[in-house]
Amino acid sequence: MDRVEILGIKIDNLSLQEILEKAKQFLASHNKYYIVTPNPEFLVAAKKDKNFAEILNYADIAIADGFGLVWAAKKQGQKLQRITGVDLMWHLCELAAEKNYPIYLFGAEEGIAKRVAELLLEYFPHLKIVGSESGGEVSSDGKITEDQRIITKINEVKPKIIFVALGQIKQEKWIFRHLDQLTSVKIAMGVGGAFDFISGNINRAPELLRNLGLEWLYRLIKEPRRWRRIFNAVIVFPLLILKQRIFKK
Repeated sequence: MDRVEILGIKIDNLSLQEILEKAKQFLASHNKYYIVTPNPEFLVAAKKDKNFAEILNYADIAIADGFGLVWAAKKQGQKLQRITGVDLMWHLCELAAEKNYPIYLFGAEEGIAKRVAELLLEYFPHLKIVGSESGGEVSSDGKITEDQRIITKINEVKPKIIFVALGQIKQEKWIFRHLDQLTSVKIAMGVGGAFDFISGNINRAPELLRNLGLEWLYRLIKEPRRWRRIFNAVIVFPLLILKQRIFKK
């Protein structure tokens, strides 16, 4: 597999079609797999959190969900294809509908997962959604007070794919801790704000801004409370990349 290492984190240089082909193989396997969607904020966090860095590097697929990673790879003389988490989730739902794989939606604020389920069924009437519920309060290390109840509930309905929207870092830690306990799950994927985008709770940036790598500016205008995360993505991350290049010379 073609992988690019950025700040110690391995990112897969795969097309959307290649990822979907791998997903088909995963779903036909007896093993369990998880997908992560690193962006510059992930990599900044991973520099300070070795456990999180290990979780990212153990992932079976790590897609570049951020223009900054494509830029960083180019600085290293390498290539990465950007695929957003929400786009990959959408295509995995399409695959699940075609192949009759049951899915589970877990996370986001109260009522959001159920709204996402309703909207997905409008686009994919044959999609088998066996459960949808909010994540509730999640600790920084990905623990939830009702973890055991949630795991039992998920196991009762036997999904093959679970999408987890507990917020970046927390969701990856939750998946890593509990994937082996999810008896029927073949693919687990942390999807960050995908539920909010699909439900319309938060609007995505216009396509032109996304293509120009300026989605961060749109998010800053719409959600100024995110300024610290955006600062890490557009200031701290590039500085870390440039620092690495200087000291490698």
